[in-house]
Amino acid sequence: MTIEFPSDEWIKAAMVKINASPAYKEAAKNWEGDLTFVITALPDARKEATLYMDLWHGECRDAYEVVDKSSQKSEFTIVAPLPVWQKVLEKKLDPIRGLVSRQLKMQGNMMKVMKSPKAAVELVNSCAEVETSWPS
Repeated sequence: MTIEFPSDEWIKAAMVKINASPAYKEAAKNWEGDLTFVITALPDARKEATLYMDLWHGECRDAYEVVDKSSQKSEFTIVAPLPVWQKVLEKKLDPIRGLVSRQLKMQGNMMKVMKSPKAAVELVNSCAEVETSWPS
């Protein structure tokens, strides 16, 4: 069953994949921090969507689509247009390379992320397991 990205259903399916991944659990065992993903340049009326993940010591404790963006606060916010997110989730763009090249724009402590590159890669690997359809 394919799930459209970005959506609440998609981020919840990603949470299941993350929590089932021994590789992510090991790579992120020392990671503490939540993430907000902002997907811009959507081809539909929304124009933009925001997804949230609470990541803690190799586990995703919560994940959902953010409805009220004004109340959303997280340690890290990553913003990119839909085509860039698609490249990341199809493993055509490494997430760390995307941050360094500013294709993915991040607010938060870049040094903390650079200390856990394997966790970022395993997070993407887990999310890439979700059968995803893309809005057109």
